Amino acid sequence: MCVAVEYCGGTEIGGGYITGTVTRPCVPGTFNAAALGLDFAILDETGSPADMGELFLIPPSIGFSTTLLNQNHHEIYFDSVPDGPRGESLRRHGDRVVKLSDGYWRALGRADDTMNLGGIKVSSAEIEHALQSIPGVVEVAAVATSQDNGPSQLVICAVCAKGWFLNKSDLLNAMQNAIKQELNPLFKIHDVLLMDTLPRTASNKVIRKALRNF
Repeated sequence: MCVAVEYCGGTEIGGGYITGTVTRPCVPGTFNAAALGLDFAILDETGSPADMGELFLIPPSIGFSTTLLNQNHHEIYFDSVPDGPRGESLRRHGDRVVKLSDGYWRALGRADDTMNLGGIKVSSAEIEHALQSIPGVVEVAAVATSQDNGPSQLVICAVCAKGWFLNKSDLLNAMQNAIKQELNPLFKIHDVLLMDTLPRTASNKVIRKALRNF
């Protein structure tokens, strides 16, 4: 029997912070254990402990990076980071996480992929999950843009199978209906960009910064 175990983490911490384990029941789309060798805290926007918010790592851990090439290590990971629940010095990691019952967690994507639409915060991952169920949509990325520091506007970048959507209006209507049914009718799509492929890093992560410049 082959068992696949996934964990959530990053190269700069030498592994993961939450993982799956075969010693506990597995639930699709969740992680059921904290990774060995480190600890973390989940904080809300005020810096208070919460069940959903941005995840911060609690040093020390043997896998943590100590320097960065061509960037300021302290600025990236420690500058303006709040103290932990017990006064610990925390390290920024950049993921949003929700703590579920019975020691389970769900990763919600990157904290910098969170957008404020009409006063409501939502992650790109939540919007993309709703849109990927639309027939003919191969890949999709949701980004927030603004002009002159105005309110955020939702822009969807999509790769579609040939022949499914003859014009952008049909696709926009299908996406708006999916968001209305699965998320919130107040989330209005400002524009849809049809693309051949989404820009990605060498590790296959979508480059959202590039999409915001289109």
